[in-house]
Amino acid sequence: MVSRFEHPAGGYKKMFETCEELSEPVPATVIGRIPSFLKGSLLRLGPGLFEVGDEPFYHLFDGQALIEHVQTSVTLYKRKDAYVRAITEKRVVITEFGTFAYPDPCKNIFSRFFSYFKGVEVTDNCLVNVYPIGEDYYAVTETNYLTKVNTDTLETLKKVDMCNYVNINGVTAHPHIERDGTVYNIGNCMGKGATLAYNIVRVPPTQKDKSDPIEKSKVVVQFPSYERFKPAYVHSFGMSENYFVFVETPVKINLLKFLSAWSIRGSNYMDCFESNESQGTLFHIARKEPGEYIDHKYKGAAIGMFHHINTYEDQGFIVVDLCGWKGFEFVYNYLWLANLRANWEEVKKAAMMAPQPEVRRYVIPLDIHKEEQGKNLVSLPYTTATATMHADGTIWLEPEVLFSGPRQAFEFPQINYKKYGGKNYTYAYGLGLNHFIPDRICKLNVKTKETWVWQEPDSYPSEPLFVQTPDGIDEDDGVLLTIVVSPGSQRPGYLLILNAKDMSEIARAEVDCPMPVTFHGMYKP
Repeated sequence: MVSRFEHPAGGYKKMFETCEELSEPVPATVIGRIPSFLKGSLLRLGPGLFEVGDEPFYHLFDGQALIEHVQTSVTLYKRKDAYVRAITEKRVVITEFGTFAYPDPCKNIFSRFFSYFKGVEVTDNCLVNVYPIGEDYYAVTETNYLTKVNTDTLETLKKVDMCNYVNINGVTAHPHIERDGTVYNIGNCMGKGATLAYNIVRVPPTQKDKSDPIEKSKVVVQFPSYERFKPAYVHSFGMSENYFVFVETPVKINLLKFLSAWSIRGSNYMDCFESNESQGTLFHIARKEPGEYIDHKYKGAAIGMFHHINTYEDQGFIVVDLCGWKGFEFVYNYLWLANLRANWEEVKKAAMMAPQPEVRRYVIPLDIHKEEQGKNLVSLPYTTATATMHADGTIWLEPEVLFSGPRQAFEFPQINYKKYGGKNYTYAYGLGLNHFIPDRICKLNVKTKETWVWQEPDSYPSEPLFVQTPDGIDEDDGVLLTIVVSPGSQRPGYLLILNAKDMSEIARAEVDCPMPVTFHGMYKP
């Protein structure tokens, strides 16, 4: 699953350039035959505008959001406040992940001074993902704002502030969605005793009276925070049939720095992150019904973590598969645009200093007896992961490594979620990162560790989305959809359709327009 190619020509730099908004569909040239059951739309989110006037954005997560709609292909910028105001004023107007927005230079010194004390204006730059709530679709980032979008025209319809409905400071861009449409998500909040905590929020499915399900959102369970004023950065969480799993990593948001330094001297989100080198990684679990936190202390060595792959229960254990990064350093420190736009040898040099990526399996025992100190509590026959009771009652978790390659990450994972989300499964699909540059699509058998790869020279794909064949029987009966940037080709971007069984190409739909990097998305039937 390790990359076969080097990238000395630097074609990957094209992914991080501004793409113009398209008001009309761009027709695609199809090579091969698109399966007849693919009659829906592929929706992708990512950054599409990397500068405003003379002011650049600095971090990968700063670029103003772009939503791609692929059938023939349509690409539009979303009309959110941050984008509209930036274009109108020709400057960065809202602080993003790594770019600080200074006050309007046309204001006099007194009005500029007082503008610093109006509080933090949180961005609505929803560039990370899109998912359904009820009968509607929302583009999202990791703040309290969701943006309702028309998935046909890509126009933005409404901005929703989740703080109006539940005790939450922000929610992740990776919810779990049950078959009936119920949505679960997680975010930090102010808990009991003026200390930070993490709430699991439930949004019900489509309502019979056609009312907005978001208005009926509620908190179902709360996880404690290891540090009172420094919540962990949370990008996703695990959910099995009966349990939630929250992995609290040592990467922290310094809340006091966030509130004070930002307002007084001008900081961005990245300035407020720090690592607790002594914490390790904490694994919290809670029952779904009723929402109940289980106060066992599960702990492992320090990792960074963004994406869960799958979580399921088996014989009294919770199996947690995830994409980890060894150590306590924040991986986003290596995703500055200057790093990603560097020449290939410089890209590799910077990545060599970053944490090592691994696909890991942790096993959490549910039946705990304190007299079993020093004993491996994991009895599942198919894994080498261990859980050992220490004298202080902590259960120390050691993972099984499912994949590891030097500076070769298996990230942006996907599975056959509709059938195997929260269940014992076999296959995961992911985007292969070669020193942080995406250059292949991977398939991993999590039981045997067998791998398959699609890769072509100077081609840079995105997260693969699995779509099951309507009459499919096997877990991997389906196709993978990915958007590929191919700067040296006659048509520099295309939708690639792969057979999920053997990773062979079925078809591609090429368009004659540049396409930027995208993060996540969905297939809408």
